[in-house]
Amino acid sequence: MADISPTMGGLRRRLTVTDLLAYGLVFMVPVAPMAIFGAVFAASHGMVVLAYLVGAVTMGFTAVSYAQMVKAFPLAGSVYTYAGRGIAPSVGFLAGWAMLADYVAVPCLLAVVAAVSMHATVPLIPVWAWVLAFVGVNMVINVSGIRVTATATRLFLIAELIVLAVFLLVAGWVVWREGGNGWSWEPVFDPAAFSWPVVLAGVSVAMLSFLGFDAITLLAEEHDGAAKRVGWAMIAALGLAAVLFAAQTWLAALLIPDPGRLIADGDPSGTAFYQAAGTAVGWLSGMCAVATALAWGIANSLVAQTATSRLLFAMARDRQLPTLLAKVSIRRGVPVNAILTTAALSVGLGLYMAVRADGVVLLSSLVNFGALTGFVILHVNVVWHYLVRQRSRRWIPHLLVPVAGVGLLVAVAVHANVLAQRAGLLWIASGAVVLAGLWIAGMRPQLAGMPGTANPTTGAHHV
Repeated sequence: MADISPTMGGLRRRLTVTDLLAYGLVFMVPVAPMAIFGAVFAASHGMVVLAYLVGAVTMGFTAVSYAQMVKAFPLAGSVYTYAGRGIAPSVGFLAGWAMLADYVAVPCLLAVVAAVSMHATVPLIPVWAWVLAFVGVNMVINVSGIRVTATATRLFLIAELIVLAVFLLVAGWVVWREGGNGWSWEPVFDPAAFSWPVVLAGVSVAMLSFLGFDAITLLAEEHDGAAKRVGWAMIAALGLAAVLFAAQTWLAALLIPDPGRLIADGDPSGTAFYQAAGTAVGWLSGMCAVATALAWGIANSLVAQTATSRLLFAMARDRQLPTLLAKVSIRRGVPVNAILTTAALSVGLGLYMAVRADGVVLLSSLVNFGALTGFVILHVNVVWHYLVRQRSRRWIPHLLVPVAGVGLLVAVAVHANVLAQRAGLLWIASGAVVLAGLWIAGMRPQLAGMPGTANPTTGAHHV
């Protein structure tokens, strides 16, 4: 055990702020709007940039609350940890349960979307083979250690930014030369189409691109500096992503061949962005399509697998999941069993969802609703921990920001699609049933370091 640092659960503090920033950006995927551009464009009636900007503001309130809580509890587990230690273990369990819907579904969703895209590009290789390939590559990288993961993350980020830069330069040149539909502010604001329900409907879809900035907090125990820097990295990643998302969707909106038809018919094939890119230059379409598939299937799936394994690790360390998942490799300093379990879930659920007609929609619904629920619990936790327990008088970060954040999140959730609402509520209800069963069986949730449980510094096992 000599090579295990004295951090919680044996995780090694090897990540810098730059690593965290790169991790957050790769999780959000700088080219993420390319895959869902058509859906956001149609839902927002063409005001795709406004949908992303409102989404960024909504997530900005959430990022501020995350920054407050990571200073109080710089541990792995994110909202699960904050709610369990800041409010009560049972609330933490429900928060963790809600997050599981998000974090377990994310790697599956990414693998399936990327596999379908690559199968369309290379039909000879079936979807299931692509799923296995994407999950397997990421599993090997993650098991190799957090530094290997961080290095791969930086390389993937550089590659995505190069692709995005090429698109912005080429598309910008074409628009400047009066190509496409010409310059217009309508993607930002169209008075003829504007209404808040329309904008929020677009935001509910665009939010999928922002999910992941919060995953930076899951690596808090592996950061080598002050806890407040985790919050800085998160806010910086969110701001940079917002700029990149707005820029690429604005140009794509100006290059759409038939905006009215896209709004009326939607984008069931998910190719609207690539059609817009092809309007600028033919080869740009294929480059963006392949880059998106690889970004989602490898880069994004890699960091999603990392985040999910840390959530499983944190819950297992608190004895709220099988303790086998809390084992940390002495040589590599990572929760190997949690990583392998995440990979197995991604393969099993991914292969099942790949053959369902509504598989991608269902996974997207679980991801969005799970994230929104976790964010609401986060804001409530800030108020409870700081104002009620700590008697804080910092009204802006500890009351006004959380209240505004909850209001915006509820508004987005109300305007989300019905399947997302039903799937999410069903998942939360199942968590409440499990929690009730634990209480009845005398196994109510407790946290490491609390009476009757292991100390958090020794709550994990080493292999």
